[in-house]
Formats: sequence, structure tokens, C-alpha cells
Amino acid sequence: MISKAFIQEQGNGRLGEEEQRVVAELKRRGIPITFYTEKRIHRRQLPLDGESLLVGDMSCIAGALKQLSIPEPKPNDYPTSLSEFLHRRVWRSTLGELERWLQGGRYRATFVKPATRRKRFTGCVFESEYDLSQVYGVSRQEKVLCSEVVDWLSEYRIYVVHSEIRNVDWYAGNADIPIDIEEVRRAIQVLDQAKESYAGYAIDFGVLASGQTALVEMNDGFAVGAYSIDSKNYTDMIWARWEELLAQRQG
Repeated sequence: MISKAFIQEQGNGRLGEEEQRVVAELKRRGIPITFYTEKRIHRRQLPLDGESLLVGDMSCIAGALKQLSIPEPKPNDYPTSLSEFLHRRVWRSTLGELERWLQGGRYRATFVKPATRRKRFTGCVFESEYDLSQVYGVSRQEKVLCSEVVDWLSEYRIYVVHSEIRNVDWYAGNADIPIDIEEVRRAIQVLDQAKESYAGYAIDFGVLASGQTALVEMNDGFAVGAYSIDSKNYTDMIWARWEELLAQRQG
């Protein structure tokens, strides 16, 4: 049971947009809050325990999970069970294979992002060998997720807590082009049946030029951006996911 919270600050008491929302809701709930900087989490200066909620960026989350002896969840941007919802080709590769492919003159536009280490580099489109400069210094053994480039007419983030849709936030494209929400509900059921869901997560769907509602990607709920979602529902998502992670403590 969470009874206290540690919230990342950027220095001088400055909070990110997501942290501000969580702080407002936790104060409403009467949860004691301690603010910390990234330096403190990596120096293990926080008294984290099985009743602690931690909110912050990916680096801080990784540090807290390590301190709490909780295995860091592997990214699952394109769950296997949701392959039918992609409506585009997605495959795994390495930067080395991508480099050889581009240098061989195969210039089909491909969206590429890290497969296992979320922040190794920012996902981007590769169209020629010149685009390899975007991953300068990254090992060519780095595993990546590749996706054929498609035309998104609109994109939405759906926030889910215990399989319940809490918010549907438009974030890109034409806001007048809605997704098929029934298709999203079906995807949530498929995730649950395959045991690939989390207690709290965000899942992005969009509308393709073909008119199909398709999966953009899935995001783990412990650290995901907030669009127009309200403080309560956003905090509920993080809270639910963190409780789920705390239950996995080892030792």
C-alpha cells in the first residue's frame, strides 16, 4: 500500500508538467511528498521502500527500480498479441544491419527506434546512409525496432487503468478525424487475454490514410507523457502501475 511519494524536481523547486499534475493530486489525497533531484536517486540517498511511489524520468525510474530490487520491465512497444492492429510491417533488426541495408542502396523510408534500451537514441526515420549521423556513436550491435513509414491522419493517446479507458487525448494530425474506440477496446481485451497488459499504461492509436484505426505504440505507465489528461486519472495510472511493480520486489 503506497503511503508516501518521491517526486523529481529539476532544481530550484522546478517541476515538469507531469510531476505538477501528480503533486496536485497527491496533496488532495493527503500523501506526504518528498522532492528529489536525479543526482540523489543515483546516490541512493532516498529511503525507498515497499510503500514508496516514485515519479520521475526514465533515468530516475531505472535507479529506483534497481534500489528496490525490482527487475526493470523490458519495452514492449509493439506487443505480439496486437500484431493484427499494426496494419504495417514491423520487424526487429540491429543498427549494423540497417547500415548495411542503407549502404547497399535500399532507400525505403524506415522508422527506427531502440528495441531494448528506451533512451539509447530517439526514434527517427532513415531514408539514406546519411541519416546514420542521427545514431553516431551508438553501437552497431544495438537492437532496434523497424517499421515501414505510413501516413497518419490523426493520433491519440489512450490512458488505461486496470483495463478501463480513463482518457482519450488527441496529440497529432487532424483532431477532427477520430479513432474507432471499439477497435481500441478490442485491443485492450486482446492484451488482457494474452497477459501482456499492465495495471496502468498508455496506448497510442491513430487513423491511417486508408481509414483504418491502427496501433502506434504501447507505453508503460510508470513514466509516460501527459497530454490533456486530468491530474486524478494520470496519477491513478502511475499509482496502479507502481503498485504492480512493488509487488515484484525480490528479496
